[in-house]
Amino acid sequence: MYQVVRRKCLAEAIVLLEIEAPAVAAKARPGEFVIVRRFESSERIPLTLMDYDAKKGTITLVVQDVGYSSALIAKAEVGDGFLDCVGPLGRPTEIAHYGTVLCVGGGLGVAPIFPIARELKAAGNQVISVLGARSRDLLILEEEMRDVSDEVVVMTDDGSYGRKGFVTHGIQSLLERGVKPDVIWAIGPMIMMKSVAVFTRPNHIKTIVSMNPIMVDGTGMCGACRLEVDGITRFACVDGPEFDGHLVDFDLAMKRAAFYKGEEALAKRQEYAQACGCGCGCDGKEEL
Repeated sequence: MYQVVRRKCLAEAIVLLEIEAPAVAAKARPGEFVIVRRFESSERIPLTLMDYDAKKGTITLVVQDVGYSSALIAKAEVGDGFLDCVGPLGRPTEIAHYGTVLCVGGGLGVAPIFPIARELKAAGNQVISVLGARSRDLLILEEEMRDVSDEVVVMTDDGSYGRKGFVTHGIQSLLERGVKPDVIWAIGPMIMMKSVAVFTRPNHIKTIVSMNPIMVDGTGMCGACRLEVDGITRFACVDGPEFDGHLVDFDLAMKRAAFYKGEEALAKRQEYAQACGCGCGCDGKEEL
């Protein structure tokens, strides 16, 4: 069993879990992911690493309770265990001295952008991070990102914290100030990554995105994470998850990401109905 040694609630329905996994921690690199399973009957879930500590033998994951399987993971408490934790998987981020880099994290994407920013900073880059969230109460890991960045720009959709607007507005403000990024990493919701890539293309700024939102099986066997990159079929889990954002067919990828929305909603309703136990036939729709 892979035991949970630390649990922290970062925001509503967003939980940080530090898990004992010495073999994984010893080889983990930024951009990689693991596949976890809570119980024998549980679904296998790919999660990108937020952190890892080879000396402690632990890895850190951030998960959002959005469906049945993610709810099982998010509910894990200190002392609970995971039946499986396989990894590290995927291709790690190419860390080098580029010059000035932007690390753009939207929503839950701030978690996987953290180790990338840290290693880019250690490699001698000037790291400017742009963090986005719908509102202040949903912004995660701000202090951690400040620790590994030369500058942090915070954007919120509703203007409740930082500047009002999207991460693309944050990038634009930096360009208007004269900042000339050599590379941008952008991780977050699919539409956010697409927006960043569309924005940076005419500015000729290399933009790397992580296509982890469409991963299902995590081994390349199910084909669910199939996407087109520069007209060539790739698999996010084995060929990525990082790709050149200017070459990704985001429209096709977003269609694929929506394939299982119905099944996910049904499983979530069933979970709520079981938890209710009132015998009223409630399917939990009011809670979605």
